[in-house]
Amino acid sequence: MTGKKQLKARIRARMAKTGESYTTARLHVAGAAGPQTDHGWTLHGGRHSASAAVANLLRNGGHPVSEPLVYLAGGGLGAGYILWEFKRHESATVVLGFRNRWQYPQKWMDTTLTRLGVPFDVHTTGGAKGASARLSAELAAGRACVVLPDLYHVGYWHAPAILDGYGGHPIVVYREDGDGVWVDDRNLAPLRVDRSRLDAARARVGSYKNMLHAVTPAEPRLEEAVLAGLRDCAAHLSGASDSFSLPAWRKWSRTVVDGSAAKGWPKVFADGRGLAGAMLSIWEAVEPVGTDGGNHRDLFADGLDEAADLLGLPLHDLAAEFRRIHGLWHEFAETALPESGNRRLRELTAAVRAAVAEGSAGAADAESAAAELWALKAEATPPEPGFFPALSERLAEIFHAETAAVAALRAVLPAQ
Repeated sequence: MTGKKQLKARIRARMAKTGESYTTARLHVAGAAGPQTDHGWTLHGGRHSASAAVANLLRNGGHPVSEPLVYLAGGGLGAGYILWEFKRHESATVVLGFRNRWQYPQKWMDTTLTRLGVPFDVHTTGGAKGASARLSAELAAGRACVVLPDLYHVGYWHAPAILDGYGGHPIVVYREDGDGVWVDDRNLAPLRVDRSRLDAARARVGSYKNMLHAVTPAEPRLEEAVLAGLRDCAAHLSGASDSFSLPAWRKWSRTVVDGSAAKGWPKVFADGRGLAGAMLSIWEAVEPVGTDGGNHRDLFADGLDEAADLLGLPLHDLAAEFRRIHGLWHEFAETALPESGNRRLRELTAAVRAAVAEGSAGAADAESAAAELWALKAEATPPEPGFFPALSERLAEIFHAETAAVAALRAVLPAQ
């Protein structure tokens, strides 16, 4: 038991220091380990919630496909930035979109499954009873389902009440057991959720209330799907929108140092309130240690390497460039929340993510770490506003690098 605790501590320490995902940190600390199987469902883990959900459904249905290729089929990368201010709580959160259609979860899932040629049914209903009954019927028929629960209400992330209704990410429900269900949220050990809690979490967010994708795994049309996804990615990120395409990074770079804009950081954070929380939310969003897989540039790069062989296209150099860009995002996150002075905040964030990966066995650890994390976050000392120019410069560098890389991607894709 002592050895197991020491291993967990070493994994979490590495996650806090590097920003790596639980799976990557565990691989470095303990080496490769075989996946666990729960009542016939194999828990493969994963990096990004939506692409992992699809990949794990296909793998468990006897059609192994890598998560990076699923990510490409879904349209690859996205870009988006929103600064949410919570005046009542004197806090702020930075929301970053790193995946194509990041603001439209149903569109992403519909598009990805359709491109792959995987049969699915979508169900939505206003009533919690009907939604719960439909989920039970699909599970009884042997169809695992993708659902979108609210992060606060689903419980096992132990989010604070301030995030009630804030939303969540896709997870797979693969079986039910009495008054509970078993879910795959990239966890590597079985994770049980009370049925009443899941039902409430599914019903919380109006824009995708009680949404359910019941999937019938089938052999994917991989080449066609990946090529379509790459074309979608190149076209989308070449757009002019400064909200949902690459110009969002340029706009953010300018806003960070603009004291006259309504959402200019020198104005929003003039008294320092909320700045510490905003910096932590950046680190959580950019680094894979967060809840939804980080900036995805490394995942996209892995997909490009696989697609080069699958499609016979010269994509390996682009893969290397996107890994370099992933490093630029890492440096940006380190600037926003350096380990020096923020070690405990980072350790607790890593502890919550690791505990979820450990399934129901990690529930007590997740609750304890989350309670301390949010208390510490509320009391954290903000950095000096003088560091805003450094953030702005790093964002400008990322914008120019990604713009050039996307142009190169467009150039190597075959004409339609």
